[in-house]
Amino acid sequence: MARILPEVSRTFAEYLLLPGLTRKDHVPRNTSLSTPVAVFQRGAESRFHLNIPVVSASMQSVSGPDLAIALARQGGLAFIYCSQSVESQAAMIAKVKAHKAGFVRSDTNVRPTATLKDLLAIQRRTGHSTAAVTDDGTNTGKFLGIITDKDFWEFEDDLNTPVSGYMTPVEKVIHGKIGISLVEANSLLHKHKKECLPILEADGRLNSLVFKKDYVDHMNNPRELLDAGKRLAVGAGINTHDYMERVPALVEAGADVLSLDSSDGYSEYQKDAALWIRKQYGDRVVVGGGNVVSAEGFRYLAEEAGVDFVKVGIGGGSIC
Repeated sequence: MARILPEVSRTFAEYLLLPGLTRKDHVPRNTSLSTPVAVFQRGAESRFHLNIPVVSASMQSVSGPDLAIALARQGGLAFIYCSQSVESQAAMIAKVKAHKAGFVRSDTNVRPTATLKDLLAIQRRTGHSTAAVTDDGTNTGKFLGIITDKDFWEFEDDLNTPVSGYMTPVEKVIHGKIGISLVEANSLLHKHKKECLPILEADGRLNSLVFKKDYVDHMNNPRELLDAGKRLAVGAGINTHDYMERVPALVEAGADVLSLDSSDGYSEYQKDAALWIRKQYGDRVVVGGGNVVSAEGFRYLAEEAGVDFVKVGIGGGSIC
């Protein structure tokens, strides 16, 4: 039944901001747009912040991995849409998380007996030009050397030749030991004018790689939104139907924030989903709810469902 609300309605266009005193230290470099996303106690710090107060909608035509990468590099956050299979959404999350990191788990690895042809196939599949050579061809095998696309000519060299004949052997590779800090690793790259620094375990197994390009990228994007591993942050939309299956896959893929996605979030279904997530993951996962347009809806999600943030606003279209 239709209902006319007696309260006065307002629109954004009816409000103006009154200017205050501009002091000499009110300059861009002293201005922070950091926005807390996770709920926190007064006087405490939120466990998750945006560096700019911008997020993208969890919609198929809006938020894919490319936008998520671009937005995180500017300090915002994209929510990968959930109107797809669990596997597809998790793969999109993983693609964003794999874009960069401080210490990178190598996804381009070969055995020393692999041919240049084998190497080219792996490089084309991963899109990465630097490959670690390990005894078993995995990213945790004994490190034997490194090879890049600059070490051979695809159309001049015999592609049936083993990579061992072209790689830089471990004895000649500048590398770091496990426990090195990212600052120290970047200093080694700078000192020795290298593009990549392998990090090795005490027994010589490969642990990770540190790249100059990631340092340069961060300097060019100082506000980029990163997780503790220096990977780009990304959110994921979820629904109230298959969350018990979807949420574990998204968390495993690296999703930093989950958002219950509904045109009308004032429901027991959202409460059940939010409480289940909190029971499974505690405060390790930031989870939001919505959308709502009333104080009652907000309090229900904030107080009874215990979400970290609430999305406000419902469109006037029939689908909402």
